[in-house]
Amino acid sequence: MTTKILYAEDTVDLNRAVSVVLEREGFQVTACHDGVEAESALAAEAFDLAILDIMMPGKSGLDVLRDMRATGDVTPVILLTAKTEVDDRVDGLMAGADDYLPKPFAMKELVARVYSLARRNTDYGTGNLSYADVELNAETYELKARNSVRISPVEFELLRTLILHPNRTLSVDFLLGRIWSDEDDADEATVSLYVRYLRSKLEGIGAHVTVSERGGGYVLEEVETV
Repeated sequence: MTTKILYAEDTVDLNRAVSVVLEREGFQVTACHDGVEAESALAAEAFDLAILDIMMPGKSGLDVLRDMRATGDVTPVILLTAKTEVDDRVDGLMAGADDYLPKPFAMKELVARVYSLARRNTDYGTGNLSYADVELNAETYELKARNSVRISPVEFELLRTLILHPNRTLSVDFLLGRIWSDEDDADEATVSLYVRYLRSKLEGIGAHVTVSERGGGYVLEEVETV
């Protein structure tokens, strides 16, 4: 499973150099050159990790981070900045940053931190998860709202992935890469089938949550109650 990284840095040469290094390490990198571009990329697809320079034109990395956390996006974030003042670090961490790297930095250190956060993101969600009125037990695979039901391991992985990216449309390719990466015969119909299973079980337990199809992908969202 390839780790997808969003990298936002307005210095063109540094952007190119870091992107090349990360791609050589086997990561898939989407490079952006300002905060507005980064925010658009984050809205368009899901990433395993984001690296944001604080000082960018259009919108700062700090503001992008704040907006991510405000929408429930738990994607791990490394903030980059030329500033070294304690207050700047505190602002970043208070906004929800997972790590903080002052510039200039050694490429080896950045790569090490990326690997560390990528592993942490893989581990994130191995415990119990919740979204709206739904609770998902990682040990028993019990899905609970007004009632409860036990779901299959594949259904669990699908719902877990959707919960970790709430209110965001996840493409079929993204879901296939996360959940069915070892199954060569898995395709769009496979994803559609398991989405239908999940919808049925969410309805069966009286959840105010559903999996909706949108823009060729799927999104977990709350549904209005009557």
